[in-house]
Amino acid sequence: MKNSLNFKFLTAILAMVFVFSATDVFAQRRPVKRKPVIRKTTVKRTIVTRPTVRLYTVEDGQTLRVRMNDTISSKTARSGDRFTATVTEPVYSNTGVIVIPTGSTVTGRVDSARAAKKGGDPGTIDVSFVEVRLPNGTRRAINGSLTDLQTKDAKSDPEGTASGDKMKNRKIIFIGGGAGGGAILGGLIGGGKGALIGGILGGLGGLAGERFTKGEDAEVKSGTEFGVILNQSISMPKFEEVNP
Repeated sequence: MKNSLNFKFLTAILAMVFVFSATDVFAQRRPVKRKPVIRKTTVKRTIVTRPTVRLYTVEDGQTLRVRMNDTISSKTARSGDRFTATVTEPVYSNTGVIVIPTGSTVTGRVDSARAAKKGGDPGTIDVSFVEVRLPNGTRRAINGSLTDLQTKDAKSDPEGTASGDKMKNRKIIFIGGGAGGGAILGGLIGGGKGALIGGILGGLGGLAGERFTKGEDAEVKSGTEFGVILNQSISMPKFEEVNP
């Protein structure tokens, strides 16, 4: 009887050991959820360094000699109209480098125009110059005013008022009164009610004082030469031809 009880007790203990062992094995075999491993990828970037373009300065007060490409008239011109003129001589920087070659195009803008009136008032055209385009396609905005090519000591200021030895701080404009219905160069006086003659453009002849009484319109014809004076300095690279 006693042996029978010992056997049953031993059997029970072995059964419990088996159950706990099986449970432990099952626990060890259960799949373990693992977090996905995120790998960082290093992207190599190539930095392209462009060569620095050296700029050269054309000082304010420099005069560009130009020849008119279009024809404008005080009778038909309107504020905002654009026209172009061609540079006839190269423009150098303050270090002697050509930055604006012959053949470059200067864009002008009509700021105001007044047709001739009865009573002897001639027509007038007030213009400014806003851009230069080189033969290689380079463009630069400019602040330029009309000036006389015959005046050696012409000056200008940022407001666009040009002056020479015969016109001190007067706004220079095209005025009707040139030979053959052309235009001469003059400066506004007293709010624009009169004009002081600065010079005759493009070889136009005649006595301006006499022609003012006829109230002629100002007509700037294609081929007329005049000056564009820079009111502000500009910086540009050395001019380089574009290879075809």
